[in-house]
Amino acid sequence: MCRFSIFFQKLFFVLLITALAGTSQITVAQVSLSSPDKKIVVQVTTEEGGKISYSVMTGQTEILRKSSLGMVLDIADLSTGFSFVKASPVEPITDAYNLAYGKKLKTVYTANKTTLQFKKQGGAIFEITFQVSNDGVAFRYELPGNSDRSGQMISERTSFHFPLSAKAWLQPMQVSKSGWEQTNPAYEEHYVQNVPVGTAAPTPAGWVYPALFRCNDVWALITEASVDSLDCATRLKAESPDGEYTVGLPDPREITTGKGLLPRIKLPYTSPWRIITIGSLATIIESTLGTDLAKPAMGGDFSYVKPGKASWSWINSKDDFIVYDEQKKYIDFAAEMHWQYCLVDADWDRKIGYEKIKELAAYAKTKNVGLLLWYNSAGDWNTVKYTPKNKLLTHESRMAEFRRLKEMGIMGVKIDFFAGDGQSVMAYYQEILKDAADAQLMVNFHGATLPRGWSRTWPNLVTTEAVRGFEMVTFEQKDADLQPTHCAMLPFTRNAFDPMDFTPMNLVKIPTKVVRQTSSAFELALSVLFLSGIQHYAESPDGMQQVPAFVKSFLQQLPDTWEEVKYIDGFPGEYVVIARKSKGKWYIAGINGSKTARQIELNTAAFGKKTATLITDGATMLTFAQSKLAVKAKQSVTMGASGGFVMVLE
Repeated sequence: MCRFSIFFQKLFFVLLITALAGTSQITVAQVSLSSPDKKIVVQVTTEEGGKISYSVMTGQTEILRKSSLGMVLDIADLSTGFSFVKASPVEPITDAYNLAYGKKLKTVYTANKTTLQFKKQGGAIFEITFQVSNDGVAFRYELPGNSDRSGQMISERTSFHFPLSAKAWLQPMQVSKSGWEQTNPAYEEHYVQNVPVGTAAPTPAGWVYPALFRCNDVWALITEASVDSLDCATRLKAESPDGEYTVGLPDPREITTGKGLLPRIKLPYTSPWRIITIGSLATIIESTLGTDLAKPAMGGDFSYVKPGKASWSWINSKDDFIVYDEQKKYIDFAAEMHWQYCLVDADWDRKIGYEKIKELAAYAKTKNVGLLLWYNSAGDWNTVKYTPKNKLLTHESRMAEFRRLKEMGIMGVKIDFFAGDGQSVMAYYQEILKDAADAQLMVNFHGATLPRGWSRTWPNLVTTEAVRGFEMVTFEQKDADLQPTHCAMLPFTRNAFDPMDFTPMNLVKIPTKVVRQTSSAFELALSVLFLSGIQHYAESPDGMQQVPAFVKSFLQQLPDTWEEVKYIDGFPGEYVVIARKSKGKWYIAGINGSKTARQIELNTAAFGKKTATLITDGATMLTFAQSKLAVKAKQSVTMGASGGFVMVLE
């Protein structure tokens, strides 16, 4: 038996082949690829029988045991029967890009890249491209060549095989056609926290991305990116025997009317990226892998995309107050707070009407406020009665409606109640984003899928719900009871890469029988912790009149975009403290998700600023306190039970 070793650029890449003497058949091949700092190592193995697997190490910690690769089409099983052919030389890659909003305005992604080629006995070529950066691993499948023949995706065999000692933080996938008016799935469940890997999902629908895992002191966050109109979105299957999580496909009911569920694959083909962010909790908070691997921005002029903040009446006064006078009140509220937008929610077409909305838009413009309007996305895949409905189903009807909105002076649309993750639904999202971009309208998706990096590809996608947001807190006490720990999860999971329309920051009182369990300072901190291109706030004009002037001033001056991010401290579901920079100032925000007070230590001197202003809980959970602090290496801040704080360094 012969053994060959080939060493590529600076030992980043090692290929080892073991072949049977006297034949050309390769039975075993091992390929290793390291991150630029050499801390993360991926090893890809082709075994006897031709199955392809991979494993991941960082330092001495095993992140993934031998995990499966491949997929199955109706015309070919692309998960077995392969021989290794070759690997491209390792290529150091760099991608610099700007975002309209997010963790960072300017991002530079660097990684080592190689493409591995495999061949089946029948001649089919299958390629897998790996990119390993200092903060994680990404890979995707590629089928080269050209052909008019297509194959139907049947299953994906990709898996993530964690050590049995690992723990998981996961959100259950909602069952299709369940929930209010059959509107699920909408990525709106509470997270299961700190459970042993292998714990089964509560329903057969599985788990959503991003999925968070801990292996000793190393964290891994799984998601996907570059899902386009020809793809379906995926999730993790419900069962994970031996800690092995396998990629799952959508429920057959997750489609638009009469359209496709799973991709039809025609050569050439490139799959979405599978992404594993790896490192400390600081890595998770500061990483941009979810947008690094997304497709670059589509061509066109996106200068009309203006991140900002919005007032919104529905969160407090619900359906009965989508009326002219109430919306004018919220326009005045936005103007007073120096917020750029006001969202008018469902049934505006029936309760206000197009002509009066046009009048409101003109009035709002005199106040330097732009109007955003709600739409029901749905055809016959849900039974929601809210309107406008069925105006966005075709390109022709969309463009007619969008042109009308532009003539009325409308700045953007909120579109609700999508059907799931099937290929036809992914196409529907993309078609809406393209047509909205052509009409220069910003878009907010609700009752929707995780956007998976679309905010880079389509800068006019300013936010997406895909979270159990504050509206649920206004409905039921059990959601209010879970809000502290739920919010302490989201920066590590749902909001790690993608904009999130949680609709945060109710500072005074929920106007229902529900009793809020978070402090007012906790709620204020969410204005910094949560990321959204347009942040819709859950406070009313009357509520804002009851807060101290220094809180109101803080919100009037709060930046719309962030330039940098630094993780300070935290633990998923328990507490989180994050610093964000804008225009020379650092804003530090923290929340405590637990029922006991927590003291943290801050090195405020490390930020290079002269003064620190702290806003924290007052004598009660519904009051605030403000203090000026000296900038020093050790600054203690106490967060009360379900409490929080914000600090401005300048």
